[in-house]
Amino acid sequence: MFKIVNRSINYLREGIVSYVREERARYGALFVLPSFVFFCIFIVWPVFYSFYLGFYDWNPLDPEPVYIGLANYRELFESQEFLRVILNTIIFIVGDLFLVLIGSITLALALNQGLRGTTVFRSIYYSPVVTSLVATAVIWLWILDPQYGIVNQILRSLNLPTPGWGADLFWAMPTVILTFSWREVGYFTVIYLAGLQGIPDELKEAARIDGCGPWRVFRHVTFPLLMPTTFFVLVLGTIRATQNAFAVIYVMTGGGPVGTTNVIVLYLYEQAFSFFRLGYASAVAYVLFVFVFGVTLLQFYFMKQRMEIYR
Repeated sequence: MFKIVNRSINYLREGIVSYVREERARYGALFVLPSFVFFCIFIVWPVFYSFYLGFYDWNPLDPEPVYIGLANYRELFESQEFLRVILNTIIFIVGDLFLVLIGSITLALALNQGLRGTTVFRSIYYSPVVTSLVATAVIWLWILDPQYGIVNQILRSLNLPTPGWGADLFWAMPTVILTFSWREVGYFTVIYLAGLQGIPDELKEAARIDGCGPWRVFRHVTFPLLMPTTFFVLVLGTIRATQNAFAVIYVMTGGGPVGTTNVIVLYLYEQAFSFFRLGYASAVAYVLFVFVFGVTLLQFYFMKQRMEIYR
């Protein structure tokens, strides 16, 4: 009798649990549904439609797209302008990553010392991150103005040469790289600071006891343990530099002078919204995807080898 009662109770409990789980699943699906519909309409559909348009020649003023196969991709890789844009993009990414890595590691090491006023400095270095890219570009455009900018005013007072910055063929790319990196350093400093705080103090103390100075402690203990963080910074920094470069370059140089700062996202924008070549621009978008994906794979391969060496 007791076995029958216990079995009945177990069946009842399992039924209630199953019903509650089904109710949760239904309500969960109901709450997720608006976000899922938004994702499909504004993310999934444009991605597939852009891939479809890459095989067509289409101007929005024309009634319908004209199928041209791989002609857009063929034109891309035969275009000297596009190859120059790819080279500019690589220069921009490499320059940005170099400055961001050095700046963010240096700031993170300084802030990790636990000195007085660290909270104030954290607010100062992170403030550019929450500033819009357009505002950042406009501010630096004023600061680096060849005639009235404060930087050139200081250089004139010291009887030093005054570059044309964004208007100069040589200085245009370094100018946009410096402006963009200045904004990005604060963001990645937070990431490196989190990585530094995850390193046990016992390891550093053991290295100091063995006679290692600050530089050797950093080189043989701190930096190897930061390799996963560095890999994350490289991947995320590459993606952010590729996507977010548009606003800074568009405001400061517009891709000039003579195309020296024209990068792939700006080139895509021009083809789509200045020349209304939406099919060609869609092909550029997918080449951009392959480019970022390939760079990420290369970073993963080389950083994996470096991490294995430190192990």
